[in-house]
Amino acid sequence: MKYTTEIVVDLPREEFIKKMDDPENMKHWQRGLVKFEQLSKNPGQEGAQMSLSYKMGNREMELVETIIKKNLPEEMHSTYDTKGVHNIQKNYFKDEDGKTRWISESDFQFSGLGMKLMGFLMPGAFKKQSQKYMEDFKNFAEKGISVLDT
Repeated sequence: MKYTTEIVVDLPREEFIKKMDDPENMKHWQRGLVKFEQLSKNPGQEGAQMSLSYKMGNREMELVETIIKKNLPEEMHSTYDTKGVHNIQKNYFKDEDGKTRWISESDFQFSGLGMKLMGFLMPGAFKKQSQKYMEDFKNFAEKGISVLDT
């Protein structure tokens, strides 16, 4: 399942990247993030891995993020793996007159009948979640509004 989401954030690209690239900021725009842990000696670099733990309602989820390409400020690509799901996320950052257009291409690959069924029956839920993260990042980056406060 593939889709693209995008948003314009009213920040210069350099400032946008600074906020985006700091793992300490993730809790302010990724709803449900409980903790993260660097798994590599080279955090933030290509090949680096990080464990991410989320709690969404009664559901808990563990993901492993792997940075596969980091060419900031233009782009950063990562994979996210959890049971039954491999997600390739390609993020592009375009400078637009002092603002930043964030374009995110998502490619979800499902294994196992349950996850394949969920991807088939609820593709909109995945795109909606991706768009929500972008909107939450925009609110945090532009106005300092944290999802922890809502």
